[in-house]
Amino acid sequence: MPAAGAPAARAKYSLLDDYSEGAHPEVLAALLRSNGTQEVGYGRDTFSEEAKHHIRTHLGNQDVGVFFVPSGTSANAISIAACLRPHEAVIAASSGHIVTRETGAVEASGHKIINVVPENGKLTPATISKALDDNWHFPHMAKPRLVYISNATEIGTVYTKAELTAIKRLCEENGLLLFVDGARIGCALTSSKNDVTLKDILELTDIFWIGGTKNGALLGEAVVVKHPQLAEDFEFFVKQHGSLLAKGRIMGVQFAELFRETLYFDLARQANRAAEKLSRCIVGAGYALRAETETNQVFAVLPLELVKKLQQSFSFYIWEKYDDEWAVIRLLTTWATDPEQLERFKHCGPRLSAAAAAAAGSPGTCSQMRNAILLIAETLHRDEPVLAGLGAVVYNQTAGERSMTSTIKSRPSSHRLVPWLASVQRHQHVLSGPGIEPSIRCSHCFA
Repeated sequence: MPAAGAPAARAKYSLLDDYSEGAHPEVLAALLRSNGTQEVGYGRDTFSEEAKHHIRTHLGNQDVGVFFVPSGTSANAISIAACLRPHEAVIAASSGHIVTRETGAVEASGHKIINVVPENGKLTPATISKALDDNWHFPHMAKPRLVYISNATEIGTVYTKAELTAIKRLCEENGLLLFVDGARIGCALTSSKNDVTLKDILELTDIFWIGGTKNGALLGEAVVVKHPQLAEDFEFFVKQHGSLLAKGRIMGVQFAELFRETLYFDLARQANRAAEKLSRCIVGAGYALRAETETNQVFAVLPLELVKKLQQSFSFYIWEKYDDEWAVIRLLTTWATDPEQLERFKHCGPRLSAAAAAAAGSPGTCSQMRNAILLIAETLHRDEPVLAGLGAVVYNQTAGERSMTSTIKSRPSSHRLVPWLASVQRHQHVLSGPGIEPSIRCSHCFA
């Protein structure tokens, strides 16, 4: 207990996830309005039917199956169980939620997951094809039948329409189903990098789900099943997995409110804007992003000293530690993220950045150069245009090759680049990022 008269400790503000708050006020109001109305159970209520109608209207198709389940793990486990026979397998990114965050729920039901190393968080036709080529020894190996992707991905990136179209084409050519985890599909569809509509998602997939838990609802996800043969018995799988709620109306009321007009997308857009502000703050302070911020997830590469100071005021995950000095943290924003807290975060960064640069012996230079290093290497990995005019030597850990370019516009090899194994030469300085041998560090700043 604090001493009498001592100020109360200030609570940490959560940037830990996108479900720390309850429901949006309009959703809560709808729940209160409907609370005294008697309805039948197990999703047969009028609110659930209304919600399905609104979702189908946004999809432009009133014939698809829509099923409400209480959580993302249940949405994934039920959908995959409904699509696969016992000997069939799922192809998924090694970073995928069903691989790393669901306690083996899919594999506990008997379905093997074939892991694929993602590129910028995504699967590609090439990586899926390799998984097929590597899993052919039948009947001794599980038979690939379904491709699992998430949009947005685990690092917040979004699939373009061209990327989804290419994956769908490959799936059709190889007898595979395409399943999209839509926990953050609202943020994906409202991203400034997005060119996909909800109608496109329906057209280009076989089954997907729309996340409510992370976008304004108290709980609940809506699984959309396009094919009648999959939809026919889907409700049986929901029941078998303990997810057919007697008071299913609770999810129906929420989704009816979210999709009656555009509230669902408005809330996602708010979350994305908050993440953009955080990203600008971090880059403006002289630090790098692990991946470009496309949705409501921000991955920042920061000194551990700064991470510890930020942890005094904010809650967030340390996503990955590179060494004893640097780590990647994940910051999550929501429809409810307080703008004042973003300002508070902003004022933490620049002061600490300046102090770190001064301690390095070259105010500003080191943090700026490190930022350039990480941005260049990461962008090379994404095959996107990047900062021109900066000479870079990028070491490919996989192939043991070295490429040199002054105007960087694409990846120098087909192998996956490790973003941290890079150095940039500028103003007669060579500065390393995490993972670079100390011998090539800047002799001026690291004397």
